[in-house]
Amino acid sequence: QVQLVESGGGLVQPGGSLRLSCAASGSIFSMRSMGWHRQAPGKQRELVAAVSGGGISTYADSVKGRFTISRDNSKNTAYLQMNSLKPEDTAVYYCAAARQLSQWPPREYVYWGQGTQVTVSL
Repeated sequence: QVQLVESGGGLVQPGGSLRLSCAASGSIFSMRSMGWHRQAPGKQRELVAAVSGGGISTYADSVKGRFTISRDNSKNTAYLQMNSLKPEDTAVYYCAAARQLSQWPPREYVYWGQGTQVTVSL
């Protein structure tokens, strides 16, 4: 079992920055790929960024060059640094973990956090 707890969401003006954190507990963190997803009202949940246990990353086209995913395996924590935020980035952001040693990029995520709200508005 893996428990995931997100933090760092909030209200920010367009052009601003936020850093989300995802603290993991349970089975071996470093063997799991981690992903940040988001869901805006009335829209399907989408993958924003993912990072492998070894630090390989991938991004949705909509956030490339603005968001950076990272992880600190010594702290069992994944991060999402979000810069140049836009109103269309407003959503609930979820952290998720894939199965241990799953393929890259993962086809599915099996553990999810409760989500943190990010609102980009004047």
